[in-house]
Amino acid sequence: MGFPRAGKTTVFNALTGLQAQVGGYGDAGKPNLGTIKVPDARIDRLRDIFQPRKTTYAEMVFVDFPGGERGGVLDQATLVQMRDADALVQVVRGFPDPVTQDAAHPARDVEGFKSELVLADLAILEKRLERLRKEKGKEQEAELVARCKTALEAETPLRRIELSSAEERALSGFGLLSRLPLMVVVNVGEADAAAPLAEAVRAQAETEGVPALALCAQVEAEIAALDAADRGGFLADLGLAESARERFIQAAYALLDLISFLTSGEDEVRAWPIPRGTAAVRAAGKIHSDIERGFIRAEVVAFDDFVRFGSDAKCREAGKLRLEGKDYVVQDGDIVHFRFNV
Repeated sequence: MGFPRAGKTTVFNALTGLQAQVGGYGDAGKPNLGTIKVPDARIDRLRDIFQPRKTTYAEMVFVDFPGGERGGVLDQATLVQMRDADALVQVVRGFPDPVTQDAAHPARDVEGFKSELVLADLAILEKRLERLRKEKGKEQEAELVARCKTALEAETPLRRIELSSAEERALSGFGLLSRLPLMVVVNVGEADAAAPLAEAVRAQAETEGVPALALCAQVEAEIAALDAADRGGFLADLGLAESARERFIQAAYALLDLISFLTSGEDEVRAWPIPRGTAAVRAAGKIHSDIERGFIRAEVVAFDDFVRFGSDAKCREAGKLRLEGKDYVVQDGDIVHFRFNV
């Protein structure tokens, strides 16, 4: 997301390898959709070890939303579309406006975007609170809505408000945008491709508690189009140690509070995305509902231990392969084999 002419679609194209139309949304403002694989060096290593018939990475769907009709304001149709997202990435212009030649003001745009989300949420909560005041037996919900409204009036996004699980569920159907996890990406010009994130934006993002990074979408799109053998020289010419694409994708994955557990073998090496804190029995259901229903035990070895000892048998001898029950909380990078009976 972001305001017009920030380079959202160029970022989208660099991430997905697609060629969505830049500068407009021809199909009645319909967002662009693209599925990307999450880079994972652990999957690469397991693929090299097992030489499986199939290798499967975790995936995410990126949505490139229209930026509204004019700078600094998001139209209602765009706000409605955004409510289906699990997290938001604000692309901020870090180069002169290609139409007006206005200088970049990334910190101002970050603040303006926050205000747009806050105002949109305020409108929802004010209407809800008005209805709740007329209904009996809804005092608890009314108190929660009023507390959130007070925070928004103080320009505090709802993601910064501590809520209980029950309160989270109570608000889940409202489509509150400032509650969604947010990441800021400053899209800079080629001359600044190797420059660090501007201090003003870094400080602002830190204050808001959101991750932020800088990249040059045009450069990233050119890198993505090159053969792997040619990328190193291209990056070196620009003074870059690596592409920002993988860092961006991995940061977006973390923004969703997802981790990956791994399965490996000659048939397939695969990363399975699950919410952080998922119990083993629920992780088993990610593979198949029969495995969850008939769960017996999970054989678990940490990726680093597997690579260190080289096989399940040697991990077992070293005491690194463990049998865990259904309540075990699966950790990022666990290599898991589920025992089950249906």
